[in-house]
Amino acid sequence: MTTSDLIVDLSQALAEIWPDGTEKAVHVSQLTVRPGAPLHGRVRVPGDKSISHRALLLGGLAKGASHINGFLPSNDCLATLACLRTLGVKVEIHDATTLTVYGRGLRGLRAPAELLNCTRSGTTMRLLAGILAGQPFESTLTGDEQLLRRPMRRIVEPLRRMGAEIKATDGHAPLTVRGRPLHGYDHTLAVASAQVKSALLLAGLYTDGPTTIRQPGPARDHTERMLAAMGAAIATTGLTVTLSSSPSLFPLSLSIPGDISSAAFPLVAAALVPGSEVTVESVGVNPTRTGLLDVLGAMGADVVRINPVGSEEEQKEQGGQGQSNEPMADVIVYASDLAGVEVGGDTVVRMIDEFPMLAVAATQAHGTTIVCDVAELRVKETDRIATVVAELRALGACIEPLPDGFIVEGPTLLHGGVVDSHGDHRLAMALAVAGLITKEETVIENAECIHDSFPGFSELMRRVGAVIFTTR
Repeated sequence: MTTSDLIVDLSQALAEIWPDGTEKAVHVSQLTVRPGAPLHGRVRVPGDKSISHRALLLGGLAKGASHINGFLPSNDCLATLACLRTLGVKVEIHDATTLTVYGRGLRGLRAPAELLNCTRSGTTMRLLAGILAGQPFESTLTGDEQLLRRPMRRIVEPLRRMGAEIKATDGHAPLTVRGRPLHGYDHTLAVASAQVKSALLLAGLYTDGPTTIRQPGPARDHTERMLAAMGAAIATTGLTVTLSSSPSLFPLSLSIPGDISSAAFPLVAAALVPGSEVTVESVGVNPTRTGLLDVLGAMGADVVRINPVGSEEEQKEQGGQGQSNEPMADVIVYASDLAGVEVGGDTVVRMIDEFPMLAVAATQAHGTTIVCDVAELRVKETDRIATVVAELRALGACIEPLPDGFIVEGPTLLHGGVVDSHGDHRLAMALAVAGLITKEETVIENAECIHDSFPGFSELMRRVGAVIFTTR
């Protein structure tokens, strides 16, 4: 089954959960946003994208059936699901967010009869490359033009040092992976990257010795948490992770928290629109992912985390064999007067997906906001530095690019107008939030990419009072 088939299959179920629905999201070409009243309400965002990818992949490698609740049925995660099915893994869809993955064991995947199409998902391609490097067959990972432009040398070279045989084109996909025996290796990463780390850890399941990864910063640790819950011999000391190969993995029983990267949009909108108060319930607050909350606090935003059962010790958290210990909390943001800040260093990797939204917040902050050490944004779905600067300038923002970041002067009254997502889901949603504080309406072209990570975005924003609607 192809990714497109999966999207159609889930359309009806999604429409029941998020009335904006998958089918509409896939065909939307524009979003129109108008400034309006304060935002108020309690909402839940879809499940965490990073965790959804990993739950599928590791569930497919487990020995037995894994049960996943809160799965994110976005285009990117459906690409992972379709690739797994091509590799022989049975995935039963109970509803749009509830799945059972019937794992085939570490060595039970079958040779694919066709190319593995990762569409636009870099996570799918990079993590699957690590798994496929240790399989006894050949496979080819490909995707859409946008994905074929993204750098893959960062995983190809360290996997080759482990004995992998991978053919790339000038450091880019398609990647042809001819599985072979792998060897343990002691890696020192030049850049903190959860995708690179995860690819190497997944390959480490097939090595003849330990795999050690030394990180320069605190990249998200969802893979380590999940592997530990599944019985893998994995240990973390500071920024160093060591994995010993395992004969098998326990299946998962996992409830996926709301995606903090998706929660960023309604939360920052609440901080910017006068008189607003928005609560996002049951959102993941893994400390490797909460950089934006910390930066908002430093800017003066009124950000509160609430434990629904009343105490920090009782914070909602899964634990035990087969259950990943991902922390969750309800997060409340109130409208606030913001001040400019400087962001760089270790904070960057803890909020690498949230910089388009931070740039919008900075346009309303008093003073100068300086963002540096984010050169990684140049090789995301788009050159996010260039596209964020260009599109916010089109709305009237005072923003200048840096080689590894940007500078924003504020506050500035944005005037609205027509802007373009450039096919980048996070930029599209950041521009939609910007439209809530403009003088006139804002139209975002090429908004269909929002479904890559946040099905139901428009409907959720409408539920808290945003004036936002779609056209085809």
